[in-house]
Amino acid sequence: MTLRDLIVDVVRTLWAHKLRAFLTMFGIAWGIVSIVLMVAAGEGLRKGQEEQSRMLGKDVMIVFHGRTSLQAGGTHAGRLIHWKDEDVPVVQAEAMDCEYAIPELEQETVLTHSNFNNASFTVTGSYPQFSSIRSLSVGLGRFYDWSDMREARRVAFLGSDAAKQLFPGRNPVGENVYLNDFPFVVIGVMEKKKQDSSYDGWDVNKVFIPFSAMRRDFPDKPPGTPTTFDQLLVTPKSVEQHEACKHEVRVALARMHRYDPNDKEACPIWDTVQEAKAFRQMTDGMRYFLGAVGIVTLLLGGIGVMNVMLVAVRERTREIGVRKAIGAPAGTILRQFFVEAVIIALLSGAIGLGVAFGFCALVNLLPMPDFFAGLIPDWTSGLVAAGLLGAIAVGAALYPARRAASIDPIEALRYEAGG
Repeated sequence: MTLRDLIVDVVRTLWAHKLRAFLTMFGIAWGIVSIVLMVAAGEGLRKGQEEQSRMLGKDVMIVFHGRTSLQAGGTHAGRLIHWKDEDVPVVQAEAMDCEYAIPELEQETVLTHSNFNNASFTVTGSYPQFSSIRSLSVGLGRFYDWSDMREARRVAFLGSDAAKQLFPGRNPVGENVYLNDFPFVVIGVMEKKKQDSSYDGWDVNKVFIPFSAMRRDFPDKPPGTPTTFDQLLVTPKSVEQHEACKHEVRVALARMHRYDPNDKEACPIWDTVQEAKAFRQMTDGMRYFLGAVGIVTLLLGGIGVMNVMLVAVRERTREIGVRKAIGAPAGTILRQFFVEAVIIALLSGAIGLGVAFGFCALVNLLPMPDFFAGLIPDWTSGLVAAGLLGAIAVGAALYPARRAASIDPIEALRYEAGG
């Protein structure tokens, strides 16, 4: 029997037992669909969280001031620490693994109004690098630069929602916005931004001005002084250097303010890099768990194929006996059942991948929550799942195929279905 004749014979057999073939193929296809969807959901969650983290800032560490909890240098515990302007160049010079170390000074009680509307927004002052560190994309105009800083110009960059409220239906660039009655020229508007975390409010509802103008017009309030600021924003030169950068920042600030560098209460740090690593470990753990579930699903699919093939051998015992009685060798019977399992595995794999990727495409047409990037299927995982499940199915079919090939033709001819 040629391979073509063998395949035609197998297809006819499968068509004659449509329900059995369908149930077998459904089990395999469902296993592939389940694995692809689980991996796609996990990848969508991971990418969504990564995107939200980037919206807060790329590899940024926010260094807050606190109170000492350890005695050091003759000073008592419980002393309030405030960062000062002179800390910034020292940290930048001594923290060799850090790319940026910039101050941030804020006021939440600034009365804001334009010629068209009024509001109360958080006003933030920092250096020009603030826009890249905190992922403030420019939608209109520009962000303030070093010339604005040197001359302490009264220029403002508005969050997207702040611009809509202060200048409804208008282009605010070039217009005046009044902060506690100080006139600031709007030089830019932030592009719409999604955030799921913040340490001081949503960026879309803020007004950003140069640090020099902020220091002059809106200095730190008591117990702060005219030379203190709220927090220090630090970024490492690379993700691999972030631990060294963080340690160097703690040491430099501890020396400047005379407290123990191991006193984390005096210098609390929100480390978004560490958070990203922790989340990545969680998603990797989820991936391993889903992989274990997938392996169990694959094994169950293979057991299902073996059971169905055993039923097929039992149902076709008399047919096998006739074939062997007229001279069909055992190898031909073995190949027939083996090819039947291969065809079932290939068809089931193709159907499973098509359904899984099609379902992902349909779901991704719907609006997604901010923390979820949708179902992101991976061709590699899909093909590996299909290949593994196909291999398990074919392997599970070897025992029924050998059993069919070893049937004694005389006993097979005497066999009665259901007996």
